[in-house]
Amino acid sequence: MAPAITLAAEAPKLSAANTGFMLICSALVLIMTPGLAFFYGGMVRVKSTLNMLMMSFISMGIVTILWVLYGFSLAFGTDKGSFIGWTSDWVGLSNIGLTELWPGYTIPVFVFMVFQLMFAIITPALISGALADRVKFTAWSLFIALWATVVYFPVAHWVWGTGGWAFDLGVIDFAGGTAVHINAGAAALGVILVIGKRVGFKKDPMRPHSLPLVMLGSGLLWFGWFGFNAGSWLGNDDGVGALMFVNTQVATAAAMLAWLIYEKIRHGAFTTLGAASGAVAGLVAITPSGGAVSPLGAIAVGTIAGVLCAMAVGLKYRFGYDDSLDVVGVHLVGGVIGSLLIGFFASGHGQSTVEGLFYGGGLTQFWKQCAGVFAVLGYSLVASAILAFLIDKTIGMRVTEDEEITGIDQAEHAETAYDFSGAGGGSAARTSAPATADTDAKKVDA
Repeated sequence: MAPAITLAAEAPKLSAANTGFMLICSALVLIMTPGLAFFYGGMVRVKSTLNMLMMSFISMGIVTILWVLYGFSLAFGTDKGSFIGWTSDWVGLSNIGLTELWPGYTIPVFVFMVFQLMFAIITPALISGALADRVKFTAWSLFIALWATVVYFPVAHWVWGTGGWAFDLGVIDFAGGTAVHINAGAAALGVILVIGKRVGFKKDPMRPHSLPLVMLGSGLLWFGWFGFNAGSWLGNDDGVGALMFVNTQVATAAAMLAWLIYEKIRHGAFTTLGAASGAVAGLVAITPSGGAVSPLGAIAVGTIAGVLCAMAVGLKYRFGYDDSLDVVGVHLVGGVIGSLLIGFFASGHGQSTVEGLFYGGGLTQFWKQCAGVFAVLGYSLVASAILAFLIDKTIGMRVTEDEEITGIDQAEHAETAYDFSGAGGGSAARTSAPATADTDAKKVDA
Protein backbone atom coordinates (compact mmCIF):
# COMPACT_ATOMS: atom_id res chain seq x y z
CA MET A 1 0.00 0.00 0.00
CA ALA A 2 1.45 3.35 -1.03
CA PRO A 3 2.03 5.84 1.79
CA ALA A 4 -0.42 8.73 2.09
CA ILE A 5 0.79 11.96 0.56
CA THR A 6 0.25 15.13 2.58
CA LEU A 7 0.03 18.22 0.44
CA ALA A 8 1.51 21.39 1.88
CA ALA A 9 -0.85 24.30 2.22
CA GLU A 10 -0.50 26.67 -0.68
CA ALA A 11 1.30 29.86 0.31
CA PRO A 12 -0.69 33.09 -0.01
CA LYS A 13 -0.21 34.93 -3.28
CA LEU A 14 -0.37 38.65 -3.87
CA SER A 15 -3.94 39.71 -4.57
CA ALA A 16 -4.30 42.73 -6.82
CA ALA A 17 -7.89 43.16 -5.62
CA ASN A 18 -7.02 43.17 -1.91
CA THR A 19 -3.98 45.35 -2.54
CA GLY A 20 -6.05 47.94 -4.39
CA PHE A 21 -8.77 47.77 -1.74
CA MET A 22 -6.25 48.40 1.05
CA LEU A 23 -4.64 51.33 -0.76
CA ILE A 24 -8.09 52.92 -1.10
CA CYS A 25 -8.77 52.25 2.59
CA SER A 26 -5.43 53.87 3.48
CA ALA A 27 -6.43 57.02 1.59
CA LEU A 28 -9.81 57.00 3.36
CA VAL A 29 -8.12 56.83 6.75
CA LEU A 30 -5.79 59.68 5.81
CA ILE A 31 -8.71 61.95 4.88
CA MET A 32 -10.05 61.45 8.40
CA THR A 33 -7.27 63.67 9.79
CA PRO A 34 -8.27 66.76 7.71
CA GLY A 35 -11.87 65.80 8.59
CA LEU A 36 -10.93 65.85 12.26
CA ALA A 37 -9.23 69.21 11.74
CA PHE A 38 -12.45 70.71 10.34
CA PHE A 39 -14.53 69.03 13.07
CA TYR A 40 -12.36 70.50 15.82
CA GLY A 41 -11.74 73.77 13.95
CA GLY A 42 -15.44 74.56 13.79
CA MET A 43 -15.92 73.82 17.49
CA VAL A 44 -13.47 76.45 18.75
CA ARG A 45 -13.78 80.21 18.80
CA VAL A 46 -12.69 82.26 15.78
CA LYS A 47 -9.37 83.23 17.33
CA SER A 48 -8.25 79.58 17.64
CA THR A 49 -9.43 78.14 14.31
CA LEU A 50 -6.10 77.95 12.48
CA ASN A 51 -4.25 76.59 15.48
CA MET A 52 -6.80 73.81 15.78
CA LEU A 53 -6.40 72.93 12.11
CA MET A 54 -2.62 72.96 12.38
CA MET A 55 -2.56 70.73 15.46
CA SER A 56 -4.05 67.97 13.32
CA PHE A 57 -2.12 68.71 10.13
CA ILE A 58 1.29 68.72 11.84
CA SER A 59 0.70 65.14 12.94
CA MET A 60 0.63 64.13 9.28
CA GLY A 61 4.19 65.37 8.94
CA ILE A 62 5.81 64.34 12.21
CA VAL A 63 4.31 60.87 12.57
CA THR A 64 4.97 59.95 8.95
CA ILE A 65 8.70 60.54 9.33
CA LEU A 66 8.89 58.74 12.68
CA TRP A 67 6.93 55.79 11.29
CA VAL A 68 9.36 55.39 8.41
CA LEU A 69 12.45 55.78 10.61
CA TYR A 70 11.50 53.43 13.45
CA GLY A 71 7.79 53.49 14.33
CA PHE A 72 6.70 50.63 12.08
CA SER A 73 9.53 48.48 13.43
CA LEU A 74 8.60 49.24 17.05
CA ALA A 75 4.90 48.56 16.53
CA PHE A 76 4.96 45.53 14.23
CA GLY A 77 8.50 44.18 14.29
CA THR A 78 9.62 40.94 15.94
CA ASP A 79 8.27 40.80 19.47
CA LYS A 80 10.57 41.69 22.36
CA GLY A 81 9.14 40.59 25.68
CA SER A 82 5.47 41.08 24.70
CA PHE A 83 5.90 44.85 25.13
CA ILE A 84 7.55 46.18 21.99
CA GLY A 85 8.65 45.02 18.56
CA TRP A 86 11.84 45.53 16.59
CA THR A 87 13.04 44.44 13.17
CA SER A 88 16.21 46.20 12.12
CA ASP A 89 15.56 45.58 8.42
CA TRP A 90 12.48 47.79 8.71
CA VAL A 91 14.36 50.83 10.03
CA GLY A 92 13.95 53.43 7.32
CA LEU A 93 11.84 50.80 5.50
CA SER A 94 15.04 49.26 4.22
CA ASN A 95 15.30 45.71 2.90
CA ILE A 96 11.56 45.30 2.24
CA GLY A 97 10.79 43.75 -1.13
CA LEU A 98 8.16 45.43 -3.27
CA THR A 99 6.16 42.20 -3.54
CA GLU A 100 7.03 40.84 -0.08
CA LEU A 101 3.73 39.85 1.54
CA TRP A 102 2.55 40.67 5.03
CA PRO A 103 2.64 37.26 6.80
CA GLY A 104 -0.59 35.33 6.35
CA TYR A 105 -2.17 37.88 4.01
CA THR A 106 -2.27 38.68 0.33
CA ILE A 107 -1.09 42.29 0.46
CA PRO A 108 2.48 43.64 0.36
CA VAL A 109 4.26 44.69 3.55
CA PHE A 110 4.39 48.24 2.16
CA VAL A 111 0.59 48.33 1.91
CA PHE A 112 0.11 47.11 5.48
CA MET A 113 2.73 49.61 6.62
CA VAL A 114 1.05 52.61 5.00
CA PHE A 115 -2.40 51.56 6.22
CA GLN A 116 -1.16 51.41 9.79
CA LEU A 117 0.66 54.71 9.31
CA MET A 118 -2.67 56.45 8.85
CA PHE A 119 -3.82 55.11 12.22
CA ALA A 120 -0.63 56.37 13.83
CA ILE A 121 -1.23 59.83 12.33
CA ILE A 122 -4.78 60.38 13.52
CA THR A 123 -4.33 59.05 17.07
CA PRO A 124 -2.25 61.95 18.47
CA ALA A 125 -4.34 64.38 16.42
CA LEU A 126 -7.38 63.22 18.42
CA ILE A 127 -5.71 64.44 21.62
CA SER A 128 -5.49 68.01 20.33
CA GLY A 129 -9.20 68.69 20.79
CA ALA A 130 -8.81 68.60 24.57
CA LEU A 131 -6.06 71.24 24.50
CA ALA A 132 -7.69 73.94 22.38
CA ASP A 133 -6.78 77.61 22.83
CA ARG A 134 -3.77 77.27 25.11
CA VAL A 135 -0.83 75.10 23.94
CA LYS A 136 2.33 76.35 22.22
CA PHE A 137 2.67 74.90 18.75
CA THR A 138 6.32 73.95 19.30
CA ALA A 139 5.43 72.20 22.56
CA TRP A 140 2.58 70.36 20.86
CA SER A 141 4.85 69.24 18.02
CA LEU A 142 7.42 67.93 20.49
CA PHE A 143 4.69 66.20 22.47
CA ILE A 144 3.45 64.40 19.33
CA ALA A 145 6.94 63.07 18.59
CA LEU A 146 7.54 61.87 22.14
CA TRP A 147 4.03 60.51 22.66
CA ALA A 148 4.02 58.52 19.45
CA THR A 149 7.36 56.98 20.42
CA VAL A 150 6.70 56.27 24.08
CA VAL A 151 2.97 55.53 24.02
CA TYR A 152 1.41 54.83 20.62
CA PHE A 153 4.04 52.55 19.09
CA PRO A 154 4.22 50.24 22.15
CA VAL A 155 0.44 50.13 22.62
CA ALA A 156 -0.08 49.30 18.95
CA HIS A 157 2.29 46.37 19.45
CA TRP A 158 0.42 45.20 22.56
CA VAL A 159 -2.89 45.13 20.74
CA TRP A 160 -2.05 44.20 17.13
CA GLY A 161 1.55 43.03 17.01
CA THR A 162 2.29 39.32 16.90
CA GLY A 163 3.51 38.47 20.40
CA GLY A 164 2.01 41.57 22.01
CA TRP A 165 0.58 40.66 25.40
CA ALA A 166 -2.97 41.90 24.69
CA PHE A 167 -2.98 40.16 21.31
CA ASP A 168 -1.88 36.89 22.89
CA LEU A 169 -4.38 37.26 25.75
CA GLY A 170 -7.21 37.40 23.21
CA VAL A 171 -8.30 41.02 23.70
CA ILE A 172 -10.52 41.92 20.74
CA ASP A 173 -9.87 45.30 19.15
CA PHE A 174 -10.88 45.16 15.51
CA ALA A 175 -9.76 48.64 14.47
CA GLY A 176 -8.58 50.68 17.44
CA GLY A 177 -10.94 51.04 20.40
CA THR A 178 -8.03 50.57 22.80
CA ALA A 179 -5.00 51.42 20.67
CA VAL A 180 -6.53 54.57 19.17
CA HIS A 181 -9.50 55.96 21.09
CA ILE A 182 -8.89 54.93 24.70
CA ASN A 183 -5.22 55.67 24.14
CA ALA A 184 -5.91 59.19 22.85
CA GLY A 185 -8.70 59.93 25.34
CA ALA A 186 -6.61 58.89 28.34
CA ALA A 187 -3.67 60.91 27.00
CA ALA A 188 -5.90 63.96 26.65
CA LEU A 189 -7.00 63.63 30.27
CA GLY A 190 -3.41 63.24 31.45
CA VAL A 191 -2.24 66.36 29.63
CA ILE A 192 -5.10 68.65 30.68
CA LEU A 193 -4.60 67.67 34.32
CA VAL A 194 -1.04 69.00 33.94
CA ILE A 195 -1.59 72.17 31.90
CA GLY A 196 -4.82 73.33 33.53
CA LYS A 197 -7.90 75.15 32.31
CA ARG A 198 -8.44 77.76 29.65
CA VAL A 199 -8.70 81.37 30.75
CA GLY A 200 -12.40 81.96 31.44
CA PHE A 201 -13.38 78.27 31.71
CA LYS A 202 -16.96 78.03 33.11
CA LYS A 203 -17.17 81.85 33.02
CA ASP A 204 -16.88 83.02 29.41
CA PRO A 205 -18.99 81.68 26.52
CA MET A 206 -16.91 79.28 24.44
CA ARG A 207 -19.38 78.27 21.79
CA PRO A 208 -18.43 76.76 18.40
CA HIS A 209 -17.81 79.50 15.87
CA SER A 210 -18.83 77.45 12.78
CA LEU A 211 -21.26 74.58 13.04
CA PRO A 212 -21.18 74.07 9.24
CA LEU A 213 -17.46 73.27 9.60
CA VAL A 214 -18.29 70.85 12.40
CA MET A 215 -20.84 69.07 10.20
CA LEU A 216 -18.41 68.98 7.27
CA GLY A 217 -15.74 67.50 9.49
CA SER A 218 -18.05 64.87 10.96
CA GLY A 219 -19.18 63.92 7.45
CA LEU A 220 -15.57 63.42 6.34
CA LEU A 221 -14.90 61.36 9.46
CA TRP A 222 -17.95 59.18 8.84
CA PHE A 223 -16.90 58.67 5.21
CA GLY A 224 -13.27 57.90 6.00
CA TRP A 225 -14.19 55.62 8.89
CA PHE A 226 -15.36 52.93 6.46
CA GLY A 227 -11.74 52.57 5.38
CA PHE A 228 -10.60 52.73 9.00
CA ASN A 229 -12.91 49.90 10.07
CA ALA A 230 -13.58 47.69 7.05
CA GLY A 231 -9.97 47.90 5.94
CA SER A 232 -8.70 46.54 9.23
CA TRP A 233 -9.52 42.99 8.13
CA LEU A 234 -6.88 43.47 5.38
CA GLY A 235 -9.16 42.05 2.71
CA ASN A 236 -12.67 40.73 2.32
CA ASP A 237 -12.34 37.15 1.15
CA ASP A 238 -14.58 35.84 3.94
CA GLY A 239 -17.12 38.65 4.36
CA VAL A 240 -15.91 39.92 7.75
CA GLY A 241 -14.85 43.24 6.25
CA ALA A 242 -18.32 43.63 4.76
CA LEU A 243 -19.87 42.90 8.18
CA MET A 244 -17.69 45.62 9.68
CA PHE A 245 -18.71 48.05 6.96
CA VAL A 246 -22.40 47.41 7.67
CA ASN A 247 -21.98 47.62 11.42
CA THR A 248 -20.09 50.90 11.10
CA GLN A 249 -23.05 52.49 9.37
CA VAL A 250 -25.64 50.93 11.67
CA ALA A 251 -23.96 51.81 14.97
CA THR A 252 -23.20 55.37 13.86
CA ALA A 253 -26.81 55.98 12.89
CA ALA A 254 -28.06 54.52 16.18
CA ALA A 255 -25.67 56.62 18.25
CA MET A 256 -26.58 59.84 16.45
CA LEU A 257 -30.28 59.23 17.03
CA ALA A 258 -29.73 58.22 20.66
CA TRP A 259 -27.66 61.35 21.36
CA LEU A 260 -30.29 63.59 19.78
CA ILE A 261 -33.14 61.98 21.73
CA TYR A 262 -31.20 62.31 24.99
CA GLU A 263 -30.38 65.92 24.12
CA LYS A 264 -34.01 66.75 23.37
CA ILE A 265 -35.18 65.25 26.65
CA ARG A 266 -32.36 66.77 28.69
CA HIS A 267 -31.93 70.18 27.02
CA GLY A 268 -35.02 70.66 24.90
CA ALA A 269 -33.50 70.82 21.40
CA PHE A 270 -32.01 68.72 18.62
CA THR A 271 -28.68 70.42 17.87
CA THR A 272 -26.33 70.04 14.93
CA LEU A 273 -23.42 69.74 17.36
CA GLY A 274 -25.28 66.90 19.06
CA ALA A 275 -25.85 65.12 15.75
CA ALA A 276 -22.17 65.39 14.82
CA SER A 277 -20.96 64.37 18.27
CA GLY A 278 -23.38 61.45 18.43
CA ALA A 279 -22.19 60.16 15.08
CA VAL A 280 -18.57 60.29 16.22
CA ALA A 281 -19.47 58.51 19.46
CA GLY A 282 -21.03 55.69 17.46
CA LEU A 283 -18.01 55.46 15.16
CA VAL A 284 -15.71 55.24 18.16
CA ALA A 285 -17.74 52.55 19.93
CA ILE A 286 -18.14 50.26 16.93
CA THR A 287 -14.44 50.48 16.03
CA PRO A 288 -13.31 47.72 18.44
CA SER A 289 -16.53 45.70 18.37
CA GLY A 290 -17.89 45.78 14.81
CA GLY A 291 -16.24 42.56 13.65
CA ALA A 292 -17.57 40.61 16.61
CA VAL A 293 -21.22 41.70 16.82
CA SER A 294 -24.26 41.31 14.58
CA PRO A 295 -26.06 44.32 13.04
CA LEU A 296 -28.60 44.13 15.88
CA GLY A 297 -25.70 44.14 18.30
CA ALA A 298 -24.33 47.18 16.48
CA ILE A 299 -27.61 49.01 17.11
CA ALA A 300 -27.26 48.21 20.81
CA VAL A 301 -23.61 49.31 20.91
CA GLY A 302 -24.40 52.57 19.10
CA THR A 303 -27.44 53.37 21.22
CA ILE A 304 -25.64 52.77 24.50
CA ALA A 305 -22.62 54.78 23.38
CA GLY A 306 -24.76 57.66 22.14
CA VAL A 307 -26.53 58.08 25.47
CA LEU A 308 -23.55 57.48 27.77
CA CYS A 309 -21.20 59.72 25.79
CA ALA A 310 -23.82 62.48 25.77
CA MET A 311 -23.98 62.17 29.54
CA ALA A 312 -20.19 62.00 29.90
CA VAL A 313 -19.41 65.29 28.15
CA GLY A 314 -20.91 67.17 31.10
CA LEU A 315 -18.58 65.55 33.61
CA LYS A 316 -15.88 68.16 32.95
CA TYR A 317 -18.05 70.82 34.56
CA ARG A 318 -18.76 68.61 37.58
CA PHE A 319 -15.15 67.60 38.15
CA GLY A 320 -13.45 70.76 36.88
CA TYR A 321 -11.15 69.44 34.15
CA ASP A 322 -11.14 71.49 30.95
CA ASP A 323 -11.57 69.02 28.10
CA SER A 324 -12.12 71.72 25.49
CA LEU A 325 -13.80 69.66 22.73
CA ASP A 326 -14.92 66.57 24.67
CA VAL A 327 -12.16 64.16 23.70
CA VAL A 328 -12.50 62.42 27.06
CA GLY A 329 -16.29 62.31 26.93
CA VAL A 330 -16.46 60.93 23.37
CA HIS A 331 -13.24 59.06 22.59
CA LEU A 332 -12.23 57.73 25.99
CA VAL A 333 -15.75 56.88 27.14
CA GLY A 334 -16.85 55.68 23.70
CA GLY A 335 -13.77 53.51 23.34
CA VAL A 336 -14.30 51.95 26.76
CA ILE A 337 -17.98 51.27 26.03
CA GLY A 338 -17.32 49.70 22.63
CA SER A 339 -14.49 47.55 23.95
CA LEU A 340 -16.31 46.26 27.02
CA LEU A 341 -19.60 45.57 25.23
CA ILE A 342 -17.81 42.92 23.18
CA GLY A 343 -17.97 40.84 26.33
CA PHE A 344 -21.77 40.98 26.14
CA PHE A 345 -22.67 41.18 22.44
CA ALA A 346 -20.00 39.08 20.66
CA SER A 347 -22.06 36.74 18.49
CA GLY A 348 -19.46 34.11 17.61
CA HIS A 349 -20.20 34.52 13.89
CA GLY A 350 -17.86 37.36 12.89
CA GLN A 351 -14.12 37.73 13.23
CA SER A 352 -13.92 34.81 15.67
CA THR A 353 -16.03 32.19 17.44
CA VAL A 354 -15.88 34.13 20.71
CA GLU A 355 -19.33 34.53 22.28
CA GLY A 356 -20.31 37.18 24.79
CA LEU A 357 -22.52 36.85 27.84
CA PHE A 358 -25.78 37.38 25.93
CA TYR A 359 -24.84 34.59 23.50
CA GLY A 360 -24.04 31.99 26.14
CA GLY A 361 -20.31 32.64 26.39
CA GLY A 362 -20.17 33.80 30.01
CA LEU A 363 -17.93 36.63 31.17
CA THR A 364 -14.57 35.24 30.05
CA GLN A 365 -14.22 37.65 27.13
CA PHE A 366 -15.48 40.56 29.22
CA TRP A 367 -12.62 40.13 31.71
CA LYS A 368 -10.12 39.95 28.85
CA GLN A 369 -11.54 43.19 27.48
CA CYS A 370 -11.24 44.79 30.92
CA ALA A 371 -7.56 43.85 31.06
CA GLY A 372 -6.86 45.49 27.71
CA VAL A 373 -8.99 48.58 28.39
CA PHE A 374 -7.61 49.48 31.78
CA ALA A 375 -3.99 48.63 30.97
CA VAL A 376 -4.02 50.98 27.97
CA LEU A 377 -5.98 53.63 29.87
CA GLY A 378 -3.62 53.60 32.84
CA TYR A 379 -0.41 53.50 30.83
CA SER A 380 -1.44 56.27 28.46
CA LEU A 381 -2.79 58.50 31.24
CA VAL A 382 0.36 58.30 33.36
CA ALA A 383 2.89 58.39 30.51
CA SER A 384 1.15 61.33 28.82
CA ALA A 385 0.97 63.32 32.05
CA ILE A 386 4.70 62.74 32.63
CA LEU A 387 5.57 63.84 29.09
CA ALA A 388 3.43 66.98 29.42
CA PHE A 389 5.02 67.77 32.80
CA LEU A 390 8.55 67.42 31.43
CA ILE A 391 7.80 69.61 28.40
CA ASP A 392 6.08 72.19 30.60
CA LYS A 393 9.10 72.39 32.91
CA THR A 394 11.55 72.77 30.02
CA ILE A 395 10.19 74.75 27.10
CA GLY A 396 6.71 75.41 28.55
CA MET A 397 3.44 73.94 27.29
CA ARG A 398 1.17 76.98 27.39
CA VAL A 399 1.08 80.32 25.65
CA THR A 400 0.92 83.37 27.90
CA GLU A 401 -2.40 84.52 29.31
CA ASP A 402 -2.33 87.64 27.13
CA GLU A 403 -1.69 85.54 24.00
CA GLU A 404 -4.53 83.21 24.89
CA ILE A 405 -6.94 86.09 25.40
CA THR A 406 -5.84 87.89 22.22
CA GLY A 407 -5.92 84.72 20.17
CA ILE A 408 -3.56 81.80 19.72
CA ASP A 409 -3.84 82.01 15.92
CA GLN A 410 -2.18 85.41 15.82
CA ALA A 411 0.33 84.57 18.56
CA GLU A 412 1.50 81.21 17.19
CA HIS A 413 0.86 81.44 13.43
CA ALA A 414 0.76 85.19 12.66
CA GLU A 415 -2.50 84.60 10.78
CA THR A 416 -6.24 84.68 11.29
CA ALA A 417 -8.81 82.32 9.83
CA TYR A 418 -11.09 85.06 8.52
CA ASP A 419 -10.40 88.47 7.01
CA PHE A 420 -13.15 90.80 8.16
CA SER A 421 -11.62 93.96 6.74
CA GLY A 422 -13.46 93.57 3.44
CA ALA A 423 -16.66 92.06 4.77
CA GLY A 424 -19.66 93.28 2.80
CA GLY A 425 -17.70 94.57 -0.20
CA GLY A 426 -18.87 97.52 -2.32
CA SER A 427 -18.33 101.21 -1.61
CA ALA A 428 -18.96 100.81 2.10
CA ALA A 429 -15.94 98.55 2.43
CA ARG A 430 -13.77 100.93 0.36
CA THR A 431 -14.68 103.99 2.42
CA SER A 432 -14.48 102.34 5.84
CA ALA A 433 -11.48 103.34 7.91
CA PRO A 434 -8.96 100.53 8.52
CA ALA A 435 -9.20 101.08 12.26
CA THR A 436 -12.91 100.26 12.17
CA ALA A 437 -12.30 97.00 10.35
CA ASP A 438 -9.58 96.03 12.83
CA THR A 439 -11.87 96.80 15.72
CA ASP A 440 -14.66 94.66 14.23
CA ALA A 441 -12.27 91.78 13.70
CA LYS A 442 -11.13 91.95 17.30
CA LYS A 443 -14.74 91.91 18.49
CA VAL A 444 -15.47 88.78 16.45
CA ASP A 445 -12.22 87.09 17.54
CA ALA A 446 -13.13 87.66 21.15
